[in-house]
Amino acid sequence: MENKHNAKIKTFYTEKQVCFDAIKDHSFSQSPLKPFLLMKRIKKSEFSLAFDIVDDFSPFKREDFLSAHTEEYVDNVFNKSGNYRSNSLPWSENLVKSLTYTNASMYNAMRHAYLNPTDLCFAPVSGMHHAMPHSGSGFCTFSGQVIASVKLYEEFGAVGAWFDLDGHFGNSIEDTRTFNPLVDKAIPKLCNVNPRGYEEAYLSNFEQHLELIGEKIKRGEVHYVVFAHGADSHIDDDLGGSCSTKNWLKCAELFAEWVNVISDEIGRPLPVTLTLFGGYRKANYNAVLDLHIESLKTCWELIGREKEGSVAA
Repeated sequence: MENKHNAKIKTFYTEKQVCFDAIKDHSFSQSPLKPFLLMKRIKKSEFSLAFDIVDDFSPFKREDFLSAHTEEYVDNVFNKSGNYRSNSLPWSENLVKSLTYTNASMYNAMRHAYLNPTDLCFAPVSGMHHAMPHSGSGFCTFSGQVIASVKLYEEFGAVGAWFDLDGHFGNSIEDTRTFNPLVDKAIPKLCNVNPRGYEEAYLSNFEQHLELIGEKIKRGEVHYVVFAHGADSHIDDDLGGSCSTKNWLKCAELFAEWVNVISDEIGRPLPVTLTLFGGYRKANYNAVLDLHIESLKTCWELIGREKEGSVAA
């Protein structure tokens, strides 16, 4: 059917978007290493067959970051000067290079989803939604989601909505609105969704936001969505805690079922991009990875499937 998604997850991943230097042993946040750890874990499973890897995308250049950041701050990060440690991560040339690819991964996944809405897209990246125009923050260096959305608006007039289910408020979008007024057009007010509450209240709040964005999509006011299912909204996370495993995964189920309903109502596949964001468990980081995998699997199993469970090509 014309409103169905393809069976494969188009995944924008290269090891160039991974920082290996000093992260495992000298960083509280494993986010710069997470893309590698996650994809390695996926490759060992039968679930790996669901992924169609795209690894030939180009990295961002310095000027690409200027839509969300001051030139001084961008130079600081690249040159190891000034407030380059405002992201609380150990600096290395490997980190800087990886940042040019993580942000490009986010953008290219979203761009592909917008232009090829039958493809469910995935950017295995973290460390973006706390960065501000003049500095990094909370293990985040650059506002990749802001940059990507602004680029899509400039290229196509595309308007997006972010479902940011990380355990911490995604302030990058709001903090960049004054710095770059195009953010208001690319991600309108109320389209930066950060559910609140605990357990069933969290689910209810998320459902209310889904309904709100759904109406905007049907009116033609929003053209694509991004689902950032941060693992630190799980109640056992070292830094987060809103949902038990049951309710955390229920969020992925609610989102996927909502995508299918909206796709049916508009008569075409809704452009969807999946991404990671936070997750911190020092004693058992594999639990973070496994949550991400289960969320991805839930979306893959439900989005675009026929009611009897078969995949529509």
